[in-house]
Amino acid sequence: MPVIEYRLAWWRHWLARPFLRVALRAVFHILAPVKITGKSNVPLGKPYIVAINHVSLFEAPFIGVFWPEQLEVMGAVDVWSRPGQNILARLWGGIPVHRGDYDRALFDKVLAALAAGYPLLIAPEGGRSHKPGMRPARPGVAYLAEQSGLPVIPVGIVGTTDDFWKKATKGKRPQLEMCIGKPVYLPPVEGKGQARRESRQLNADLVMRTIAGLLPENYRGVYTDNAILPDSEAKYGSPGSGTGAKFGT
Repeated sequence: MPVIEYRLAWWRHWLARPFLRVALRAVFHILAPVKITGKSNVPLGKPYIVAINHVSLFEAPFIGVFWPEQLEVMGAVDVWSRPGQNILARLWGGIPVHRGDYDRALFDKVLAALAAGYPLLIAPEGGRSHKPGMRPARPGVAYLAEQSGLPVIPVGIVGTTDDFWKKATKGKRPQLEMCIGKPVYLPPVEGKGQARRESRQLNADLVMRTIAGLLPENYRGVYTDNAILPDSEAKYGSPGSGTGAKFGT
């Protein structure tokens, strides 16, 4: 169980985020046609983990403002200091991440957010790919699912390339798409030591393979050959099949 308490400032929940959702939705609609499928797969009002492919800086604001409910967002700590981006980051809030470092306090904070009932957005690749093509997952998403017992909602995003802003502001209106998959309940992590780490990595890869199945082939990258397509009806387990505390029950 988390050892700290996570609270969202009232002004973010009731003022800043609603304003950003309305304003940025309008901007995105002006710049590009937007297509969203699978909203019925979102278990509204309950905590869960949203996992996405990560090409550029545009995924987080895109999914944040079009998602059916507010999300807590994990993002690279440097976003909070970049001109322009830092304004959005500070208004929305979120959980800064030092990429490449194991941070126990970070995981405690994230688990506390999930325990408090907040859904969470994470990019399992741990950084931007800068071009379509998924990179190998890091095990963090599997660890969070293991410790919380919560489902992972896989989401494939298309169109948020590094040149999106350049194309959009020149009137080319590149298509933006968000495909929301069905909740994934990961299998229990087994073994100890290296065996446990390998089991956790398999679960992280399972999440990425499911995201890959929601994307066109040129976006799948290292998961091209083993993507799990939505109509494959693969079984990942069921509610309560994971290990660790069960939040939101």
